[in-house]
Amino acid sequence: MDLPTLTEVRLPTTRVELALSDTVIPLGGGTWLFSEPQDHLTGLVDLTALGWTPWERRPDGGLSVAATCTIAQLTRIPADPGWRALPLFRQCAESLLQSFKVWNTATVGGNIATALAAGALIGLGGALDAELVIWTPDGGERRQRVADAVLAQRTTTLVPCEVIRSIEFDSVPLAARTAFRRIALSPLGRAGTVLAARQDADGAFVLCVTGGTTRPEVVRFPSLPSAAELATAVAAIPSWFTDAHGAADWREAVSRLLAEEIRQELAGAEAAR
Repeated sequence: MDLPTLTEVRLPTTRVELALSDTVIPLGGGTWLFSEPQDHLTGLVDLTALGWTPWERRPDGGLSVAATCTIAQLTRIPADPGWRALPLFRQCAESLLQSFKVWNTATVGGNIATALAAGALIGLGGALDAELVIWTPDGGERRQRVADAVLAQRTTTLVPCEVIRSIEFDSVPLAARTAFRRIALSPLGRAGTVLAARQDADGAFVLCVTGGTTRPEVVRFPSLPSAAELATAVAAIPSWFTDAHGAADWREAVSRLLAEEIRQELAGAEAAR
């Protein structure tokens, strides 16, 4: 879609050149930005011009993913013995409805910052306790977990002039066993609910529910919960919503079923160790 109110599109080479405002905002892949009118905007600043490396191994064994890393680049991170959770990256990415053009253009940071219920990389970040590195307009930075940064549909803790620089994954969640479930009302429809989970080496269990909730909902247990404990925790999630892709009560019910499938899968993996 054309954005006829724009008067500039800048290509910065340094952080100082970002010069953002309420009407001049960052541009990543632009796959959502150009999908509907943005009449309040006068300018875009193309973050891809900064040339950030898509992803890097951290010295502590963790993973740093640039906000401008595309979904395609994210799924091409090579297998690593210490990153057992890596298959979850592709599973979450493939739960998005997208053409190959979007796959190669949409960015990880953009998917999180747009804060749609269907933002599957929000679920990835929530399940693995990923942390956003956010550049602040005063030249500093702040850090916040993905699950805490997304407050509601299209609402985050980001304020004007802030920019997501990277998404940081620590080594412990990356080494965890993971499981994934997704369901939609039609085979190629938008997800009704998406569940991404992990079990750490010490037994701790983390489940993140997205897709059918207005924000990422994270459920935690110090060890693998019982079926009743997990069902109670999922049923207590307060942010189920109804739209054309599913009713709130249906989303809650199928999420409880899928959560139990995940619990059994991880229990089987634990027993096989």
